Amino acid sequence: MNKGFGIGLLAMALLVPGATVATAQTTQSVNLGVGWFMLRGEESRDADDVLLEDLQSLAFDVSDFNGALLNGEWLIAFGDRIEVGLGAGFYQRTVPSVYANFVDADGSEIEQDLKLRIVPVTATVKFLPFGRPGDFQPYAGGGIALLNWNYSEVGEFVDFFDGGTIFRDRYVASGNTIAPIIFGGVRVPVGGDVFAVNGEIRWQGGKGDLPESSGLLTDTLDLGGISVIGSFQIRF
Repeated sequence: MNKGFGIGLLAMALLVPGATVATAQTTQSVNLGVGWFMLRGEESRDADDVLLEDLQSLAFDVSDFNGALLNGEWLIAFGDRIEVGLGAGFYQRTVPSVYANFVDADGSEIEQDLKLRIVPVTATVKFLPFGRPGDFQPYAGGGIALLNWNYSEVGEFVDFFDGGTIFRDRYVASGNTIAPIIFGGVRVPVGGDVFAVNGEIRWQGGKGDLPESSGLLTDTLDLGGISVIGSFQIRF
């Protein structure tokens, strides 16, 4: 997604709901949550994805990158039906791998660590079609995320163009990617309209560009996936 277009969407996500419901009562809330991020599976990843290329020689599963995440949001509600929010999260996972069909001269495995970190900063619009604070409320929404990401491969590698020489090295790439997000969930009150718990499923897109100077095997890192998040909300 074009970054200029993404920034425009970010502004719209924050300003349009406020402009259309400016006369409605506004309240604020904070969401603090934990969850599980599931990286897009092997069968649906971008054809040029670096993990797919690594799977040609290394033994690991894309699902090994599934892991815990932290998430927080600041929300402004306009009446009972619309909320806009700014959020941030943190996900990091290190996956051990070895060469699938090649070992060292002494029979030992040739090992690497593949590490992915994603820190999303999100702008969202949430629609709550039924109920009001203090009621059970389903919701759905979407927005954009600025994904600050870092990917590295560290360990031993084989140079097949030099007679199978084994060497140690570190390949690293990082960047920022604008990505769409779509989500849906439910909000359950806890003893009134001040506290609530939320259960949410969130989809994110996005691809990182890997520079040739990184030494990685391709120029693309697919950052898409699905998150399942549980959070505790405080209204004030």
